[in-house]
Amino acid sequence: MPEILIIPGSLRAASSARATARAIEARFRDRATFVTADVGLLPHYNADVTDDPAVAAFVEQVGAADGVLFVTPEYNYSIPGVLKNAIDWASRPAYASVFKGKPSFVITVSGGVTGGVRAQAHLKYVLNGMLARVHANKEVLVTQANDKVTDGVLTDDAVLGFIDTEFAPFIDSLS
Repeated sequence: MPEILIIPGSLRAASSARATARAIEARFRDRATFVTADVGLLPHYNADVTDDPAVAAFVEQVGAADGVLFVTPEYNYSIPGVLKNAIDWASRPAYASVFKGKPSFVITVSGGVTGGVRAQAHLKYVLNGMLARVHANKEVLVTQANDKVTDGVLTDDAVLGFIDTEFAPFIDSLS
């Protein structure tokens, strides 16, 4: 069974991004093992720091995973700083990091009607720059996400059905 590392773009336990990740994990737990990275433990990126244990653990998680699932909100028309910080830590050495060739799947969420489309484009651009293997699929955007969460889990059947259709081939590609 493949191991998928979830990298959330939000630190909030009650965020719609984490609610979406929890729903996906529940729906696919019979097809993959899921581990969630704690990007809040990482210090601000600084190339002078070479021995931080939280960074080493995160880089090891990315390297060990068969695939990475990014579930992130959109902040100010882009990806959250905490997510970019995590990616920056794991992106070294350039063009030869643990992200090189790493199968990656991107989902964005937003309280608005665009579903984080700009964050999705920016994140895919960053991942492509690190030579990650971004899964080709229809963009998964969870619009008005706050209204689709019940008890900390995304519950919208239409959105979840669409995620099932797009995410299942990603899992299949990891086997």
